Amino acid sequence: MIKWFKSGSPWIWLTAGAVSLSLVAVLGLLLLIGYKGLSYFWPAPVYQFDVNLNGKPQVVIGELYQRTMVPVDQLADAGVDVSQFTEDSVPRYLIKTGNRGQGALDFLTVLSTQIIHQQIANNIAVVDRESNGKFYGYPVSVIEGGEPQPLSQLSVALAQANKVRSELRSLQNNEIANINWNLERLRIEKRRLELRGKLTVADGQRIDREQANYNTIYKNIENRLFALQGQLDHDALVLRDQSGANVTIPMMQVLDMWQPNNLSWLEKVQHWGHQVYKFLAEAPREANTEGGVFPAIFGTVFMVLLMSIMVTPLGVLAAVYLHEYASNNRFTNLIRIAVINLAGVPSIVYGVFGLGFFVYMVGGTIDDVFFSAQLPTPTFGTPGILWSALTLAIMTLPVVIVSTEEGLARIPSSVRNGSLALGATQAETLWRIVLPMASPAIMTGLILAVARAAGEVAPLMLVGVVKMAPTLPLDMHFPYVHLDRKFMHLGYHVYDVAFQSPNVEAARPLVYATSFLLVTVIISLNLTAIAIRNHLREKFRALEQ
Repeated sequence: MIKWFKSGSPWIWLTAGAVSLSLVAVLGLLLLIGYKGLSYFWPAPVYQFDVNLNGKPQVVIGELYQRTMVPVDQLADAGVDVSQFTEDSVPRYLIKTGNRGQGALDFLTVLSTQIIHQQIANNIAVVDRESNGKFYGYPVSVIEGGEPQPLSQLSVALAQANKVRSELRSLQNNEIANINWNLERLRIEKRRLELRGKLTVADGQRIDREQANYNTIYKNIENRLFALQGQLDHDALVLRDQSGANVTIPMMQVLDMWQPNNLSWLEKVQHWGHQVYKFLAEAPREANTEGGVFPAIFGTVFMVLLMSIMVTPLGVLAAVYLHEYASNNRFTNLIRIAVINLAGVPSIVYGVFGLGFFVYMVGGTIDDVFFSAQLPTPTFGTPGILWSALTLAIMTLPVVIVSTEEGLARIPSSVRNGSLALGATQAETLWRIVLPMASPAIMTGLILAVARAAGEVAPLMLVGVVKMAPTLPLDMHFPYVHLDRKFMHLGYHVYDVAFQSPNVEAARPLVYATSFLLVTVIISLNLTAIAIRNHLREKFRALEQ
């Protein structure tokens, strides 16, 4: 035994066990988040419950959302009569009844003893609405043009409603947005000429004519909008709710409808894939508790890529100066200590620095010099994606500097001397020999920077991220990439849905789904950088040897 301990084998096994436990914990956490998030999109069965609430029989239709065991003592403390209970704990069910708008809440909590009868609700329909969440009811009829139609016309009515909604979004996001952009351009042009004292009568008349022309076009588009909306004014879907009353839902409010209890296994898989696609491709609605997260995905990836473009040159230049040019004295040692200490500064401090320096000082100066015609409305003197990327670049800069400097230190001096002996200058040696060989280390620093920056939330709350961004930072209007705009972020989306949602129970699955998506995006970005690093490492392996 003593010989076995002296051989070092126990420490090898201990290290291997610690690594294995860490991997199991990480994978288990990812699997839990993935299961909780992705199962939300599966068409769960809908039940009909006969319950006894406060001595009154009642019919409840909904999904079994959660089941927990409640101690009898806790129920007694809450004032519940526990004389009928024989067990120490009683099952408590959380039922998602939906139908928000008909009732105060779309969740109901009942004890198992309050359930008289439970059965699958045959032919029940789940309606996904534009607002007020899901509706559970039995389809009765379809109304087209004010006249009742058989349910067989439902698919046609849904297709027509989706087509009209698509045309409305196209008009609002393309044609109306283009008119608004041109009107704002003309307003700024006129204001700029006024500030410079160069506004002539001819210029004023020209601008007024163009504005009147765009206003006329806007009126025509507005009439088209009203005409499209009027196509579905008299179309509706009639369903019978759990109380037996008929409820009429306008077709403009109906996004989708399915009957989960009538779907085959293959149809459920297809429905699950369709719902996941909608989650990834659509914009959020209902205070971020419904809809998708595409703007947040776009904002997260775009911000990380912008940050990477900014932090890599700065970090590499700083590391090259410290290792290749600066002498080893107290000043350079002080710089290295400062760089290491900067890596431990809380992220919220970087957010305050970005707000004060980048937004107010740099952005305000840019507005005064280049965008005076837009003042007092700021252009760059307000939080935006540019300042968010710069703030995160400053925050992750120490990681890139340290990683790059370590990579430069691993390159043998004989390689540098050989290049210099062949007549190359120091700059040529750096550019053609040293930096390419150090590129794997540079990519390692970038990987660490991306891993930290993609999940940060606190600094972004001060320098650019918002709950709901009206437009993406990218469109078809010059300069096409609008770095001054605010943006959405997956990390902030998780925070907003988890802690600021008006409907906590309904939003909980979206927290898991968005968290899993954020982890997936970070892993995808890191795997891309790791693949590039491995390619560079293999490319220069022979030269290092």
